[in-house]
Amino acid sequence: MPTVIAVTSPDLVLPPEDQQTPPAVPLQSPDSQPLEHALADMQTLIDQHGYVIVVYSAATPTPMQHRLHTVRSILETDRIALFRSDLPPLGLAVLVRQLRQLSLCDLTAGVVASAARLLTHYIHAGALLNSVARLDRVPVGLKSHAKSWLPGSQFGVVANPAPQLVKIGPGAALAGPEFGTWLLVARGQLESDWVKDTLARSWQVQGLREAVLPAESARWWGTSKLIEFATYLPDLSILYQLVTSVRRDRCHWCALELIGDRCVFCSATPPAPENQTPARDVLNHEALARQE
Repeated sequence: MPTVIAVTSPDLVLPPEDQQTPPAVPLQSPDSQPLEHALADMQTLIDQHGYVIVVYSAATPTPMQHRLHTVRSILETDRIALFRSDLPPLGLAVLVRQLRQLSLCDLTAGVVASAARLLTHYIHAGALLNSVARLDRVPVGLKSHAKSWLPGSQFGVVANPAPQLVKIGPGAALAGPEFGTWLLVARGQLESDWVKDTLARSWQVQGLREAVLPAESARWWGTSKLIEFATYLPDLSILYQLVTSVRRDRCHWCALELIGDRCVFCSATPPAPENQTPARDVLNHEALARQE
């Protein structure tokens, strides 16, 4: 069985775009499930799949984040990876689907988990908003705050990979991806064709699909009057090529294969150079010991 991807909300499970992509497993909140049941469910996932990668938002309610760490701590296992992301909800759902696709490939659990950080850089996630007065996850200047109180104002915002904010009007534009992508759009309580027409055209997207707006989106963006969007690479072969083109290493702590500088399963980082003894020095010490 492939490594399973788990999420903290069913909203993060987008429909697959092929018949092979496995589903993600939504975990229940502390309000709806006692701790002992959460432990039993997680142990079952480990027994069935070997490794579990839990993807959750930095905006996930604190009790749920505490529950995730409590479950991993009590089970005393290095088979649960907790990946915390700053992506907005729709962008995070895109990332989750990409990890679901990669879980079927000949990649180890450590590589799939650490691929989440790499693939995040290729997702342009943002929204069209009627107000930025309550937006606190993207820098907003005083002038934009003032303009947001004007009737009929709309703002184009990108949260990832780099923050951008423009007031919608003639010539307004957002910098987009410099490679071919598809655009996923989720409508909230805002009527506008700007995303589908102007943004999609300026970003030269290769296709467009619609999705249901995640329940967390209104809280994340500070308003329910929004249209959320995210670009994505739909071709699994390209995702696989991106991941496999990066050098792989072994975690010095848990020995899992990974890419990047941090193991998502045990959170270990490479030891500092001064704490590493070169192999030739080890051999010299052993030789001296034998002489003594």
